[in-house]
Amino acid sequence: MSKINAIYGTGGFAREVMPILKEQCPNDENIFIVHKKYMHTQNSINGYPLISYEDFVKISSNDKNVTIAISDTAIRSKVSDQIDNSHIKQKSIVSKTSLTMDNVSISDGVIICPFVTLTSNISIGKNFHANIYSYVAHDCIIGENVTFAPSVKCNGNVIIEDNVFIGTGAIIKQGKKDNPIVIGANSIISAGSFVTRNVSKSTTVFGNPARVLSKSTLK
Repeated sequence: MSKINAIYGTGGFAREVMPILKEQCPNDENIFIVHKKYMHTQNSINGYPLISYEDFVKISSNDKNVTIAISDTAIRSKVSDQIDNSHIKQKSIVSKTSLTMDNVSISDGVIICPFVTLTSNISIGKNFHANIYSYVAHDCIIGENVTFAPSVKCNGNVIIEDNVFIGTGAIIKQGKKDNPIVIGANSIISAGSFVTRNVSKSTTVFGNPARVLSKSTLK
């Protein structure tokens, strides 16, 4: 069988990513996959085959790859472990209209959408999603399963730990070389927020400047 690439997920983001995959791998077989419990009557989406992950695993091929296109960071992490346990390669998808400059390290399973910019001296963790018009500036470290919604601006000297979701249009202020801004694991940065200081783990922040979401801040 020819090389086969699968996008895990069928939501809006997955359907947006498929044309990027097709552009990157025009001669391969490109399909959608989901867990079998989400299989209903459809067997295709936008003209691409749809099969269960369980059936995908059974396909006899030495060259099959998966990219997870699920925005929920916790689910993405769980699915990633499942794929690794099946010994299937996780493929990065990078739009031809994105820009990657000097000394940028990109791990497996990353999705870089159109018009994204990665500048210099950046480390990108596994399964990072950068949606359209986002950027990561110099000397940043991005953890695993991090999601940038459209137009996220991550300025220099920032550390984003694993499983962080950053909403549309959020801005992270530049840190300092000896004192980077740190976004703790499992945090959520709400859309339109301006982050000026560290964010603790498992915290949701919003606003300009960003502050912790609580009953008092909503009054």
